[in-house]
Amino acid sequence: MKQTIKTLALSCLLLFLPLSLHASEKAQEVEWEQLMPADFTLDDIFQQTDLDSLDDYDPKAQLILDNMMAQLASAPVVPEMDGKLIRIPGFVVPVEGDEQAVTEFFLVPYFGACIHVPPPPSNQIIYVRYEAGTRLKNLFDAVWITGRLKTELVSHELASSGYSMEAFRIEPYEL
Repeated sequence: MKQTIKTLALSCLLLFLPLSLHASEKAQEVEWEQLMPADFTLDDIFQQTDLDSLDDYDPKAQLILDNMMAQLASAPVVPEMDGKLIRIPGFVVPVEGDEQAVTEFFLVPYFGACIHVPPPPSNQIIYVRYEAGTRLKNLFDAVWITGRLKTELVSHELASSGYSMEAFRIEPYEL
């Protein structure tokens, strides 16, 4: 009987140990620029050709736009960010949910991203999963998201993200 109690106590301790380690880990506050490699610039994408020399109806214009969109959707990420517990501000672009709560969304650095074309580069978009769901009062409101970041390409009709996150805290952004 004593051995069973010891085994049960040890099993419970091992079960909750990862939770206590996670709780003691402090989230690193991250700025959006930190998600881009130091040598990456949008100039590399947008200055490939002289767009002013093209007519809107020139077939080359569509090819250039398609090429730019493909490059934005596959922008390089920072591999060292994989697995980091971070806290980052941004705006929510709902992807999955219902009238009650949003459970999956893109987090973007500025309001209107992913709604306007072109979207930000994929290294400036985080696909967030939040199982508990969150209510959105206003899409204009910025939020802080805390969770574990992964370098993972997620494609959606709205945009492609170079990062994903399992969020465990969402709070209003306050200055």
